[in-house]
Amino acid sequence: MKTMKFKTSAKCSGCVAKIDAALEGRLPDGSWNIDLSSPDRILTVEADVPEEEIVTLVKSAGFKAERI
Repeated sequence: MKTMKFKTSAKCSGCVAKIDAALEGRLPDGSWNIDLSSPDRILTVEADVPEEEIVTLVKSAGFKAERI
């Protein structure tokens, strides 16, 4: 299992809920979180999923995600 970090455009818990809906079914529960207190709103993912897929899923929820 690898750990990946992404800078996102999420701003609130509502944004996190939309991203959760996009990631649901693809990532196991508890395998990711978003630090809204960070200026870059860091999404941390611990899973064996290609980073491009994470970016695509977050974008499908209407948010930006950039690997850092």
